[in-house]
Amino acid sequence: MAIGVFDSGVGGLTVHRELTRRFPERDFVYLADQANAPYGGRGGEEIVDLTRAGCERLFEAGASVIVLACNTASAIALRRLQQTWVPEARERHGRPINVLGIIVPTIEAATGLPWTYEAERRGDKVEAIDITGVFCTAATAMSRVYEIEIDKRREDLAVFSEPCPGLAGLIELGAPTEELKVVVEDHVDALRRRIGRHPDKAILGCTHYEIVADLFAAALPDGTPVIHQPTAVADALDRYFQRHPEYLLGGSGRRDFFTSGKAGPQSDLVSQFWGAPLTFQPA
Repeated sequence: MAIGVFDSGVGGLTVHRELTRRFPERDFVYLADQANAPYGGRGGEEIVDLTRAGCERLFEAGASVIVLACNTASAIALRRLQQTWVPEARERHGRPINVLGIIVPTIEAATGLPWTYEAERRGDKVEAIDITGVFCTAATAMSRVYEIEIDKRREDLAVFSEPCPGLAGLIELGAPTEELKVVVEDHVDALRRRIGRHPDKAILGCTHYEIVADLFAAALPDGTPVIHQPTAVADALDRYFQRHPEYLLGGSGRRDFFTSGKAGPQSDLVSQFWGAPLTFQPA
């Protein structure tokens, strides 16, 4: 048994790396759906179908709990899968299994409040407004999940999402740093122009973007706080496992990496981020 991590490509490795640091003795199996990456420009039903298929592969590979290390899949597919598919899959596999996302932990980190909290609306005018900028895929931006869920909890936080079409694909292909730098700077400046100033803090709302987090930090004003999803997800998963000891997670420290795309070594950009050459096996 193991912890499964799913993403459309290599972006989920940012979450995977932090989870293996937090749970070094647990077994992990990672699946990248590189044959269909990126998900950000796909339609909702297609994203649900692809995510369901990826999760089934991970359950078949022995995963007990799967983390959707993909904002697009978490925003578009997670609720549907949890409500309509996971109960059936749990019965079919005959063991405790579940699928979790990364948006809930991110919103908890951004608001400083638990997911269960909902602000009481009293109609008073809110004087102080901090602006949170979310850099994300087009599908995540269209879902407005960050705007909706943060507003439920904090009236004093305004959220602006900046879709970055193509950026995840460039990272997936291992584009040169100078090319990525220009694209990141363009999106940071586009957000600045939309809201009239830079955001007070930022969320990297696509796990691919963590691979170039240094480029976002350099493009934003010095000292701008950035919510890092890998840390937020690891914290939340630690609490989840304490509440749910029924899941079997393995204990040999095994690490398996699979892809639906072309198996073999990953790009130099991914290897630099990972800290060592990384090879995927065929799914």
